[in-house]
Amino acid sequence: MADLDRLLERTSRTFALSIPLLPEPTRREVGIAYLLFRIADTFEDATLWEPSRRIAALGEFAALLGAGGSGDAAAARRWTERPPCAQDGYLELLRESPSVLADFRALSPAAAGTIRAHVIASAEGMAGFVRRMSDAGELRLSDLADLRAYCHVVAGIVGEMLTDLFLLGRDALAGIAPFLRERAARFGEALQLVNILKDAGSDRSDGRTYVPENASRDEVFLLARSDLGEASEYVLALQRAGAPHGLVGFTALPVELAWATLERVEKRGPGAKVPRTEVYRIVSRMKRDIERGRPAVRKR
Repeated sequence: MADLDRLLERTSRTFALSIPLLPEPTRREVGIAYLLFRIADTFEDATLWEPSRRIAALGEFAALLGAGGSGDAAAARRWTERPPCAQDGYLELLRESPSVLADFRALSPAAAGTIRAHVIASAEGMAGFVRRMSDAGELRLSDLADLRAYCHVVAGIVGEMLTDLFLLGRDALAGIAPFLRERAARFGEALQLVNILKDAGSDRSDGRTYVPENASRDEVFLLARSDLGEASEYVLALQRAGAPHGLVGFTALPVELAWATLERVEKRGPGAKVPRTEVYRIVSRMKRDIERGRPAVRKR
């Protein structure tokens, strides 16, 4: 896991904290899946590429997920010879993409099949939104329904995939599978909405307007709170069903961090972040509550 862990640390603050909580083999499956989604995200957000180049890269990447690996190295060279962005961590991930793809293909057929289907669906959905961009790379969402459609493509699908991976080989969770699947997409939507509200300023400067003109900021906050409530119920259902502590912690941590972020952004505006000291307190409290059998997430 050493190389995967390094790439996670370079590309995600939250997931670098939460993925190590997971039990094996789910930890490895989710770590690889996250990096694959991050590659697709890098192409969608490629501020140094025109939309047509982004769409081509997303299509090429989706094709590689169903191929045998012979084209991985050549694709990685094409993606990095004219970098899509300036972030060192994302560029390192693209350079290392042949290794990530090789690790993906070494997973169990059930896990690999689940990950492949969901990453391809997300990449194809992202390409659809990129097609709506202006030549300058500007994207404007039209209304709340459009925002929710976008969130499903980039995050709701991730929630659905994670749920499928959690249920693999865990017969004890079969009874709550319908409950989890009903809430999986809204779990992902919740986290994406919080990020959109937090990053509204920097996104606007990059030509992305995710908060629609036909929806108020208050409406987006209201939807984010509702979704986080559903995500909290998802976590508590896992905990009541006796899911492994690591599975509960992995799902609880981003929910608790999202609540803290939402509250801070509501008070201080876009760009506000949860300080590292508070992150540490949240992580410590969550682990302590799980070990003592208390609810892993707090009701709001």
